[in-house]
Amino acid sequence: MHHITGQDSQLLETRYPPSPEDAFRAVDQLWRADLHGYEPLLASEPSLAAWSEASLRWLVAPEPAFPATPGRSGVRVGLADVAMIKPTSGMFAELDDRFGGEHARHSVVQYLNCDVAPLLTGQYTEAVGRALFSTVAESTLLAGWMSYDACQHGLAQRYFLQALRLAQDGDDRRLAGSILSATSHQATFLGHFTEAATLARAARMGIAGVATPTLMAQFHAMEARALARTGDTRACELALTEATKALESRNSSDEPEWITYFDEAELAAEAAHCFRDVSSARQAVAHAENAMSGHHVRSDFFATMVLADARLRAGEPEEACRVALDALDLGEQLRSARCVSYLAEFRTHLAAIGKMLTSRDFYEQADEHRLWRATDTVPLSWQPVS
Repeated sequence: MHHITGQDSQLLETRYPPSPEDAFRAVDQLWRADLHGYEPLLASEPSLAAWSEASLRWLVAPEPAFPATPGRSGVRVGLADVAMIKPTSGMFAELDDRFGGEHARHSVVQYLNCDVAPLLTGQYTEAVGRALFSTVAESTLLAGWMSYDACQHGLAQRYFLQALRLAQDGDDRRLAGSILSATSHQATFLGHFTEAATLARAARMGIAGVATPTLMAQFHAMEARALARTGDTRACELALTEATKALESRNSSDEPEWITYFDEAELAAEAAHCFRDVSSARQAVAHAENAMSGHHVRSDFFATMVLADARLRAGEPEEACRVALDALDLGEQLRSARCVSYLAEFRTHLAAIGKMLTSRDFYEQADEHRLWRATDTVPLSWQPVS
C-alpha cells in the first residue's frame, strides 16, 4: 500500500472547505489517497458534526467564490474540456446503476484524479470556471454515491462535502441541494434519523429560489424516509403527500437532467420503504408493487427486497421468500454492500419467525447466490436499523 505522507491529518479531517482553493486541494488529496488504498481513509466513519456544519455553511454562504489566481501555469481550459466530463461520468453512472457502486468505483476516481484534477488548477475564465465546478461537483457526487453503496461511509461523506463546496462555487443551488439530499439518504441508512430529516429540510430551504417540482418531491421523500425510521407516522405521511403533490405538478423540460430519473416508480419505492418502517405492511406492499421501473437494476432490487420484507411483516413468509429469490436473481451482477445489507436485514427478520419448511427450501436456493452468501460476514453496522 502506498503511504500518504504529511497529509494524514488533513485527509482525515471532515469539514466543509472554506474556499475554492481548499476544495481543489482536498478533493485532489482524497482522489489520490483513495486510489492508493489509504486504509485510515477507506475505513473512516462519518462525522455527525460535519453534516450540520456543511449544511449551515452552505445555507448562509455569501455569493459563490472564485479562485484568486486560477492556474497561472496550468493547462488552458475551455467549455469543450468541461463538456467531456458529463458524458464520461454518465457512462460511469450507468455502470453504477447496473452493476453497483463497487464495480466501477475505482475507475471513476482514477478518471477524476488523472483527467479532471488538472482542469481545476488550470487557466480558465469565470464563466468556464463556474461550469467546470458544477460539472466536477456532479462527478464527485457520483463518487460519493458509489462509495456509500460500497459502505465506505466516511469516504462517501468526504466526497459529498467536497461536491457541495464545488456546487456552491459553480453557482448551482439545485445540484447543491441534491448533494445535501444524498447526505440525508446516507444518514438515514446509518441510523441518524433526526440529522437526516434536518439535512432534507436544509436541502429544500436552500433551493427555495430555484426549486423545481421533481427536486422538491425528492427532498420531501428523503425527509419522509427519515421520519418513518423515527416512528412519526403522521409527519412521514404528510411529507409523502407533499412529495406526491410536487411530482404531479412537474414539467420535465424545466428539470435538471440528472433528477429526471425521479419519477412515480421512484417515489413509490420511497413510500414503500416508509410504510415498511412504520409497520404498515399492506401499504408497503401496495407501493412496492408499483416501484419496479424495469430500467434501474439496483433500484428494482431495493424495491423487491422492501416488498419481500413487507410480505414477511404482513404474515406471508412463503410469498416473502419467493419475492426475495426474485431479488436475488435480479441482483446477480450487483457489487453493492448496501444490497447485501438489505438481504442481511431480511435474513434477520426471517430467522426471527423460525425456520419452517418453505424457508428451508428458500435457504438452499438463496445460498446459490453470491449476494446472499455475503450476508454471512456483514458487520452489524452495515445493517439498516429496524
